[in-house]
Amino acid sequence: MAKRGENTVKKHQVMQVLPAGAWSIKSSFRSLVALLFAFLVVAALYLRQSNERVFQHANGSTHDAISSGGCNLFSGKWVYDNKSYPLYKERECTFMSDQLACEKFGRKDLNYQFWRWQPHQCDLPRFNATALLERLRNKRLVFVGDSLNRNQWISMICLVGSAIPPAFKSMHNNGSINVFKAMEYNATIEFYWSPLLVESNSDDPVNHRVPDRIVRVEAIEKHARHWTDADILIFNTYLWWGSFESPEDGIYKTVKLPRVYEMALQTWARWLEVHVNRNKTLLFFMSMSPTHEMADKWGGVSGENCYGETEPVMKEGYVGDGVSPRMMRAVESVLGGLKTRGLNVQMINITQLSDYRKEGHPSIYRKHWETITQQQLSNPKTFSDCIHWCLPGVPDLWNQILYAYILQLNPITELNHVTERWLT
Repeated sequence: MAKRGENTVKKHQVMQVLPAGAWSIKSSFRSLVALLFAFLVVAALYLRQSNERVFQHANGSTHDAISSGGCNLFSGKWVYDNKSYPLYKERECTFMSDQLACEKFGRKDLNYQFWRWQPHQCDLPRFNATALLERLRNKRLVFVGDSLNRNQWISMICLVGSAIPPAFKSMHNNGSINVFKAMEYNATIEFYWSPLLVESNSDDPVNHRVPDRIVRVEAIEKHARHWTDADILIFNTYLWWGSFESPEDGIYKTVKLPRVYEMALQTWARWLEVHVNRNKTLLFFMSMSPTHEMADKWGGVSGENCYGETEPVMKEGYVGDGVSPRMMRAVESVLGGLKTRGLNVQMINITQLSDYRKEGHPSIYRKHWETITQQQLSNPKTFSDCIHWCLPGVPDLWNQILYAYILQLNPITELNHVTERWLT
């Protein structure tokens, strides 16, 4: 015991001979570490909540117009409904894509076709093809973007096609532009391939998979001249963004995301400000469509993906990691800036409502243009498409929401003024 006491005294003696202020410095350092740890914990919680808010609402100056009228169409749940859904039959859609025709390519579980989106505070109006076609009479509706926008475009064609006799509809493809025409209405529903919106070396509609992606973030006219006289424009861009390098003749490589993404959006925004007829054209931007590559994020087996999934995520408020909140905030910032300058682009916030639908992807049930190896066949998840969506399916809802906006909005009325006759 005496020896232990001696050690204790020696320790105190050592502390006493430390230079003046040394103990206070150590104490302050520990306090700083504790404060830093507390800050990191609070920051992590804040970012998590912030990400959830980003996915649930398009906030700030781009806040959902419907939300201000008492109903947020983007906040709700999926309800199984095999009586009123699907809105069309896959095999009856004349221009269905083999990339999206999951039933045709062997999918037996068809429950993905029977889910209805139910907003919390209202009912989403049922899609009426004739009503939309009347609104589109003598007009152009153009989807501009990547393969997810093409996915939505095909959904729209399937939705309206059921109301048009075969002899009164046609399809024409010319390079990057694909035109569906409803002859009786003199209306076109088009898709223009422009995966990055601005010019890039991925602009060829067929040969666009290149090892080193390059983007001209300040060049857009080559594409935009094809949209100039459209009456309704629906944009998207996200999936194709990768890494780029330093500026050279307007070409950017290796500029870190989301900065390069925002630079391209600013170019796009400047074009809209100069060229869009604000008394005629309705403008929409589709938020990011989530992927489902990591099953452990929704409570599945680590290492698995959307392959074999048969039900949506039922936990309300679920946020996966298939999209970038920072890039989504970049979109909101650009759209907010446009609105302050008098140009309204309505964001259709499909992100979280689509994030629930882990079972809605083609997985292996699609046409494969590349050869599937025996090794891949032995492990189907390795060639599963967990990016695009089966039709009928999730993109039909995107178009239902788009339909609600188009039918309720007068082109010369601001997007944040919406009549409420269907919101109660």
